[in-house]
Amino acid sequence: MQAKQTGLFNLPGANRTQVPPILGIPGLPPPIPVQTFGMGIGSNPNLSRQSRRLYIGSITPEVNEQNLADFFNSKMIEMSIGTGGPGKPVLAVQCNYEKNYAFVEFRSAEDATAAMAFDGIIFINGPLKIRRPKDYGGPEQHSPGIHVPGVVSTNVPDSINKVFVGGLPTYLNEEQVQELLKSFGELKAFNLVRENGNGPSKGFAFFEYADASVTDVAIQSLNGMELGDRYLVVQRASVGAKPGMPNLPYDQFPEIPRPIMPAGENNTADARILLMLNMVVPEDLMDDQEYGDLYEDVKEECSKYGVVEDLRIPRPVKKDKSKQTPGDLGYQSALDAQRADEAAGVGRVYVKYAWGHEAQAGLKALAGRSFAGRSIIATVLNEDSQTTPPLNLIFAPQPEAPPPLPSS
Repeated sequence: MQAKQTGLFNLPGANRTQVPPILGIPGLPPPIPVQTFGMGIGSNPNLSRQSRRLYIGSITPEVNEQNLADFFNSKMIEMSIGTGGPGKPVLAVQCNYEKNYAFVEFRSAEDATAAMAFDGIIFINGPLKIRRPKDYGGPEQHSPGIHVPGVVSTNVPDSINKVFVGGLPTYLNEEQVQELLKSFGELKAFNLVRENGNGPSKGFAFFEYADASVTDVAIQSLNGMELGDRYLVVQRASVGAKPGMPNLPYDQFPEIPRPIMPAGENNTADARILLMLNMVVPEDLMDDQEYGDLYEDVKEECSKYGVVEDLRIPRPVKKDKSKQTPGDLGYQSALDAQRADEAAGVGRVYVKYAWGHEAQAGLKALAGRSFAGRSIIATVLNEDSQTTPPLNLIFAPQPEAPPPLPSS
């Protein structure tokens, strides 16, 4: 969330430009976009049709309009899924073989929503990827609340239980990889990543278990396992979600998702401030001795890439527990302290190098590196970059020694 709000990074859903300070007031929630419906309810006659259609991705040449319609009709009737009205649930199917997808139109929006429960069902040697059309304007319902026994969803949502597996031999298909993973528990969701959706396997996948408690056992057992001529890399997809994550060798495993890098190529030679997120958490900065050790560790590491003119690691306000009375007042004072910390840049590390090329070297070396089990997100800034909090406050004069913990 921090990285998204800065607008400095190529993140899904992030702004590509920096949020003006007036919009990014620290401690306040980010501006909420105006709610609009993609189809313009009441003004577009196609809305009702779009709510009755589903997009089926990654279809194979063996799939055609007739067998796909027959499959949905028989499965929905067999499992009593949908409205159960007279006639068949599917009205029409349209296949696009050039781009390997199909649209299935149902007799009602309720039937379409119910059919989303089949996402991941095996049909002619592969799982069907079922999604809403891009211009769907109705309420967002990824999971209709119906569980079809034996069906593993192809949509693996971002969560602490989402797991990445890399180093898979590319000749293995979905069912073969699932067989390996199912030896630890039932799968809730699984997605083998392929070239252009249905081409050759890229050698990595994402998955989640129905029972989250088996996740750690599976990771420990599978990570480093030899499979064919390769070794599996298995970890939680949100690196840093659990402490003690390994420092992954990105160059040895090209299939591991790349570290988050800055947006755009407008980094000029005078951008000599390296900003790092997700490197420290407030708990690391409370104790004076721990803070001093951390400060020296960061300075030593960053000095490998150039002359560090200044290093700032903002510290949290010391909490006065005597003022935190039970109930709302205690909660409010804790919230105020958190907002004050955010406004002061707590959780960020600012390194000012003598030269821009040194900051670039630090960026390339440190972005994506693991520090205390967290994957570092980094970018470079000019001294006049508009950030919240402003850089002139971050780099305000201070004593030579690391600053003491401020009192509230």
